[in-house]
Amino acid sequence: MSPNPVDEAQAFLERHPDIVSIDLLISDLNGVLRGKRIPRDNLEKVYRDGVNLPASVFALDIHGNTVEETGLGLDSGDGDRVCHPVPGTLMPSPWLRNGQQAQLLMTMAEPDGTPFFADPRQVLDRVLERFRRAGLTPVVAVELEFYLVDRQRDDLGMIQPPLSPSSGERATQSQLYSINELDEYADFLEAIHSAAATQELPLDTALKECAPGQFEINLIHSDDALAACDSAVLLKRLIKGVALKHGFDATFMAKPYGTEAGSGTHVHISLLDENGRNVFSDEDGAHLGTPELQRAVAGLLETMPASMGLLAPNLNSFKRFQPGLYVPMAPTWGYDNRSVAVRIPSGDNRARRIEHRVAGADVNPYLLVATLLAAIDHGLHHHLTPPPAITGNAYDQVAPSLTNSWRQALDLLERDEILAEALGPDFLRVFVANRRVERDQTMQSISKLEYDWYLRHV
Repeated sequence: MSPNPVDEAQAFLERHPDIVSIDLLISDLNGVLRGKRIPRDNLEKVYRDGVNLPASVFALDIHGNTVEETGLGLDSGDGDRVCHPVPGTLMPSPWLRNGQQAQLLMTMAEPDGTPFFADPRQVLDRVLERFRRAGLTPVVAVELEFYLVDRQRDDLGMIQPPLSPSSGERATQSQLYSINELDEYADFLEAIHSAAATQELPLDTALKECAPGQFEINLIHSDDALAACDSAVLLKRLIKGVALKHGFDATFMAKPYGTEAGSGTHVHISLLDENGRNVFSDEDGAHLGTPELQRAVAGLLETMPASMGLLAPNLNSFKRFQPGLYVPMAPTWGYDNRSVAVRIPSGDNRARRIEHRVAGADVNPYLLVATLLAAIDHGLHHHLTPPPAITGNAYDQVAPSLTNSWRQALDLLERDEILAEALGPDFLRVFVANRRVERDQTMQSISKLEYDWYLRHV
């Protein structure tokens, strides 16, 4: 007999008598967490009956406005669906309300209990079902890059790096992998690790990235891809919350500074068979990968152009794709090569894996991993063969071909049959409609740069 789900709520409340309220969280298409806040006395009812939220939560743009073109708004009556708790995600939020706040991830279902097609978490589970049928288990690790910025803007109203908590100086240099910079922000980073431990998020390493105020925090790999993405979604919330408490803003914008490196979301993926063997690893370790690895790489490369609408989901996303800043510009791959889009890291042959380096930090983790696994499944199923691996600088050998046009990216995604079939045509229709309306809104805004360049000179 399966355990009573209400038991999880009861045990949590007994362990945490100081918790006053709980945030019920669900990820929209942008990866923005939406939901409701309930008093602790209502928690058991949520576990028993779920909680209603409108289906149009997956029609919201970045402003929180319903995009009617998705068909999830007034045309459908803007009706509710029931959201149910994700087991194992009920945790305290130690940075909120002096530790009296908790949080719980939710996922949406149809009235008959089947998954709601537009919920990004359910989209990922749909793709994972393909691997379950094939007897394969994806192992996933997510790496998140982000910037800390000063809460005060500069004299021109632009963002700027924060003042060092220890020296009081404003960072102006890259200082990639700098231990000194980690020391200067040690209190902030230790607070992240402490909060992550409280929430049982599997943090791995933290490092100083290659721009002022930029950091990277990695999650330990998991053989539960849904849980890996749950952790990534919750870690982003945690980082933002802890940053605010320490007097900073944390941003996962893909390109917060025009001339500095952008922030990405790198994903490491391997596959285990029913016996727990990594199918990407050669048994004798003499070669760098197996036919399955080659096919998976080929699937990722073939679908990459059409994937851009999902991997670069907003206006700012495309400004990250500039040469010379370790951002892939074409569907390329190679061994231990950081100039390519799909990298096969060096190291223990038993841990042979793929590192995908295209997506920005602004991506929805569920949709990112769903897209990558759909591509890998396509490569495996059709026994695809990749082009030769790149040796040396890929930027010097392969011309840029990935689109930097938001409109073209959405057009390519809308026409792609592989991703539509894997992610669900109804989901893809909603996603493209949502993004297309937001893209149209950006065309109504004129930037300061345009006034500076053109107002008096044309």
